Amino acid sequence: MTALLDDLIALALAAGREIMAVREAGFETLKKGDGSPVTIADQRAEALIEAGLAKLAPGVPMLGEESVEAGRIPELGARFFCVDPLDGTRGFAKGGSNFTVNIALIEDGAPTMGAIYAPARGELYAGEAGRALKAQCDEHGAPEAYEALSVAHAAPGAWRIVASDHSGRDESTKRFIATLKGVAAHASSSIKFCRLAEGEADLYPRFGDVCEWDAAAGHAILSAAGGGVMRLDGAPLRYGEGADDFLIHGFVAYASDAAKAAALMALG
Repeated sequence: MTALLDDLIALALAAGREIMAVREAGFETLKKGDGSPVTIADQRAEALIEAGLAKLAPGVPMLGEESVEAGRIPELGARFFCVDPLDGTRGFAKGGSNFTVNIALIEDGAPTMGAIYAPARGELYAGEAGRALKAQCDEHGAPEAYEALSVAHAAPGAWRIVASDHSGRDESTKRFIATLKGVAAHASSSIKFCRLAEGEADLYPRFGDVCEWDAAAGHAILSAAGGGVMRLDGAPLRYGEGADDFLIHGFVAYASDAAKAAALMALG
């Protein structure tokens, strides 16, 4: 791993510890202007990450979920960080374990480096060009031995399709799965990208809007493992263009060229 990827991992781990400290101390769940939940854990984790990135890469802007909500939208150039400090706040607020810290580096519109940490589960994923890694962390949040990740390149007997617990049971997703005669599984937060990256699933369709910080880190890790992400029209998914408040109007993540072709067929 490069020094910068090591640093992104360290920041994700530190943010995870901050989130778990908030959980232990107790917290109140509030609502943003769009009705989505937010907690002090989201805010503290993002402040920690923002301060760390400013030291690591002075002058490189950060696009963060909570800073955007607060109206702090930086001028983005060809290189910037894209951060969701607590992806899966709804589950976190309910006491669940399927939430993550997501940090990505975007260069020329493409995610080139990413780290995802699920602190309640001790799962850590990271990737940069040509290398994707996974580690299980101990009770103190220290990674044990890393193992390499690689997507499943061969077409399976039935397409394994992972979708969101919250939004992945809609009619569009059901039709997509039925068209491919796929086997469906559900997962929360950005871990869905990681399931493809580690060879446990072939496709992850998302119909409806998501924000760029929900996808960037997972996209980076999946690309590093040999997969990719496309918009629903088949175009590459790019970041930082600022249209529609950094919303992505649906995408499909795929583990292989065969999975991509199958998805395009199902999308019609």
